[in-house]
Formats: sequence, C-alpha cells, structure tokens
Amino acid sequence: MTALCVPVLGGTLEVRVVSPAGGAPVVLVAHDGPSYEDGASLSSVARGAHVALLSPGDRNEWYSANPAYADALVDRVLPRLPAGPRVGLGASLGALALLHAEHHRPGTFAGLFLQSGSFFTAELDPQESGFPRYRRILDFVDVAAPTAAETVLTCGRDEENLHNNRAMARRLGVPLIEVPGGHSMTTWRDALGPHLPPLLRQFTDGREFTDGPSHRPAARHGAGLAPRVRDADRPDRPDPRP
Repeated sequence: MTALCVPVLGGTLEVRVVSPAGGAPVVLVAHDGPSYEDGASLSSVARGAHVALLSPGDRNEWYSANPAYADALVDRVLPRLPAGPRVGLGASLGALALLHAEHHRPGTFAGLFLQSGSFFTAELDPQESGFPRYRRILDFVDVAAPTAAETVLTCGRDEENLHNNRAMARRLGVPLIEVPGGHSMTTWRDALGPHLPPLLRQFTDGREFTDGPSHRPAARHGAGLAPRVRDADRPDRPDPRP
C-alpha cells in the first residue's frame, strides 16, 4: 500500500493506493475511499485494479460541483497515481463531484461508477435548498451533458435521490441500476459486486475481478460520509413523491 498526502484547497487530501501484485491495467479512484474500504471491502471487489482511496476532506465544499476541487483533483492528485485508464467511484456528493470533474475537465476518466448521486434539481429537491452549495449544484446539474466516459449509475429504490438519478440517467443516456435499499453503505456495497467489475473489465487486459457482494459487516447507515459532516441527502426520511 502506498500513502500520499496532497495539499488541496487549504486542506490535505490523503490517498491510500492498494495495488495487486504484479501491477494492474486500470486505476479505480474512489471518493470517500476509506469508508468504501471499511464498509464494502472495495479493494477486494476490485482486486484486479489499483484502488486509490481518497479521503473526503471538506466534502460538503469539495464535492459540491466545485471547479477548484476538480482542477486540484486532475492537476495535483491524479498525476501521482499509477498509470492506466481511470475509473471514478463515488456515492452521493462524491458521485456528483466525479461527474462534475469529468464535465469540467473532459477525458479525465475512462469510466464512472456513480452511486446515489446528489444530482439536485429545483423541481425534485426543494427540501435541500438549505444546503450551502445548493445553487452551485443546481447550476451544474442544469448543464450536465453526456461525456465520453463509460458511465453506470446505481441508486436505492427507497431514497430521495432516486428521482433525480432517473432524470440524470436520461440526461446522460446511460443505464441506472435501481437496487433495494436506501441512502447507505449497505446499498452501495451490495451494488458494487455485481456491477462494478463488468465496468472495470472494459479497461483491462482480460484479467478477472471479484464478483458478488462483500460479506464484511457493513458500516453504519450514512457511512461513506465524513464523521460529523452532514451530507446533502436526508436518507432517513421517506420519499414524499409518488
């Protein structure tokens, strides 16, 4: 395992890179990476890839469609990772930030695996209007367009974000995989095993990846988020829309 600390926007982005013996043909870049590793055994699910576990830092600021964060990610962080096509993985605001980075700097990622993305719209998500970066997110979602990256979206059927994820999937012209569960690491973990390896295989030399969900205990509801930091979703509330 390799550990990096990169100064980013007045803070420090910590990165742990887990690499298989003999190297790998693809690099999986995970927002909220430590929580994905703890709650979903990410490096085991993607054992044929270099797995870069990015700490969230000031996630409400960094991950909320922030152009300065996108530039820092592309210019300062990604060049320090192993060579190879990059696939971005993130949930909630972490998913939003990856799509924004690819939109802001086209060609950054060969693939995107976006889970329960916080793709807020004024029509579908007025309840999030108190989030400090709500307007910035709305402005990005309003102009989001298809990218060259191979993109897969997943979302729990019992979460508020389902409606805006459906809308984003239509906008991007990509599949949305709807799975049981709400806005939690349990839902994200269970969608990884069946659906992430096929995406990674598109950028490999034929080596296999682990299929099937991890059997490690899931993290608490809301894991994948920095401790004591509110995510822009409210996963505990039922969705009021039909």
